Amino acid sequence: MFETNYSEVSQFVLLGLSTYRPNLQILFFLGFSVVYAGIVLGNLLILLTVTFDSRLHTPMYFLLINLSCIDMILASFATPKMIVDFLRKRKTISWWGCYSQMFFMHLLGGSEMMLLVAMAIDRYVAICKPLHYMSIMNPRVLGGLLLSSYTVGFVHSSSQMAFMLNLPFCGPNVVDSFFCDLPLVIKLACKDTYMLQLLVIADSGLLSLVCFLLLLVSYTVIIHSVRHRAASGSAKAFSTLSAHITVVTLFFAPCVFIYVWPFSRYSVDKILSVFYTIFTPLLNPIIYTLRNQEVKAAIKKIRTRHINSESRVLTITP
Repeated sequence: MFETNYSEVSQFVLLGLSTYRPNLQILFFLGFSVVYAGIVLGNLLILLTVTFDSRLHTPMYFLLINLSCIDMILASFATPKMIVDFLRKRKTISWWGCYSQMFFMHLLGGSEMMLLVAMAIDRYVAICKPLHYMSIMNPRVLGGLLLSSYTVGFVHSSSQMAFMLNLPFCGPNVVDSFFCDLPLVIKLACKDTYMLQLLVIADSGLLSLVCFLLLLVSYTVIIHSVRHRAASGSAKAFSTLSAHITVVTLFFAPCVFIYVWPFSRYSVDKILSVFYTIFTPLLNPIIYTLRNQEVKAAIKKIRTRHINSESRVLTITP
């Protein structure tokens, strides 16, 4: 017979970032508010730039705007609540709210990992097979890569959440983080969850490690190919590659450390969680705009067009 989970815990308490220094709450509130605003504005800038500049309507930039969308949502699943909680003495979240945070974190995290792999494939085709780039990266292939990314994220997240369905929670209900992280919440269940924790860590760790190794191999092959090109062509390729490799390193390094090195201290994990859920979505648009000449030129063109249109309006207005 199906066993229903009669949990006595209806909400969880989040300790946040400044457990032992309450005087830092206002400083954190102001700092993370600015960071979150930067995440939204930076990624919106990329979305608008790619949308309104026809020269950027290529597979690479189509994948880039998907990355920006994922980054905005990834930063939004927990950051706004964390910012509001800095002004609260008791930081609580409902059971379903906690469940939703865990689901979306793994959905978006898994999707972004696979999307970065898709972007590496795109760069491989563009650099190693430039004459056949548009025929290989056609809309059907591009749609397949995107569908695969989101499907892997959904399957990964669903498999992780399946571990939570029949777990009883009867107290304690304190989560030592600013959001509900699956390994931390599972530890609070009223039963022995050691093997379950290993399964959760193995699931996330395997996905992180496999994607990271695929990216490592693909970028090694690309760099080896670029080294045999002419100096002018290789300089542009290396500039694009350096942006991609920087983004991959910033995203995967914390994930691999947390899930492939599973028994690290949770204080370290908390810092790394802040990095890949908040600072990486902020740094991604900065990296892609500063290291990408085409994006910078498109932003400059849009800004010039906007200034000229304002000047014409002021000239016509009596």
